[in-house]
Amino acid sequence: MARLGFIGTGEITAAMVRGLAGQGHQILVSPRNAAVATALVAEVAGVAVAPNDQVVAGSDVVFLCLLARVAEEALPGLPFRAGQTIISVMVDAPLAKLRQLCAPVTDIAITIPLPPIAKGGCPLPVYPASPVVEALFGQRNPVIPLRSEAALSAHLGASALCSPILDQLLAAADWLAGFTGDRDAAETYIAAMIRGYLPARPAPGELAGALAKLSTGGGLNATLRAAMEPAKADLRRGLDGFRGRLQLAEKDGNRG
Repeated sequence: MARLGFIGTGEITAAMVRGLAGQGHQILVSPRNAAVATALVAEVAGVAVAPNDQVVAGSDVVFLCLLARVAEEALPGLPFRAGQTIISVMVDAPLAKLRQLCAPVTDIAITIPLPPIAKGGCPLPVYPASPVVEALFGQRNPVIPLRSEAALSAHLGASALCSPILDQLLAAADWLAGFTGDRDAAETYIAAMIRGYLPARPAPGELAGALAKLSTGGGLNATLRAAMEPAKADLRRGLDGFRGRLQLAEKDGNRG
């Protein structure tokens, strides 16, 4: 059992707290989003609402779930102490800035949880490696320790793949529904079909292996993939467009 605190109470906080349900932790959440905080108290045993200073004072592990500009206003003056652990899920708040805002804490890591962490199976890239993240979430989610802050930023860019892929799947569901007349059933079919190739903890090479099994020459899968081949260049251009925003000008750069 751990004493956990969350500063910032939005969608990601709610997903993480739900993912921790049933483990016996004492969890304090800030009242920044009162509706979310109240729902978590009602839904998850061991959750209570407290002001930011009490969240910090009453927690051994503090999760920072704020916008970076809000954090610069909210964090100074809070009673952080040596021996605490800080886990930040904030975009655009580098490790050096976090060390300033959360002094004297030195055990600080950054990770990128996504909403599916509520149910498990969510990949958690983390920099630097964090035994705390592994202990809290590793049983249900693959934790991926990274060697640099730039690698973490690149994972953040790659996470944007979710939206265009889902958009493509919805387009396929619309196409299928045009023949079946059942939009809900079409979406169920597409989602279940893709999910079957994406286990919660994929092994190295599993994506390439799945693709190889769907590459029979002249088959429907191979034919459609060939027709969509130009889209791969569009994807790469879109990802490369994040380089400046994520400080990824150098392929192997290190912000940390």
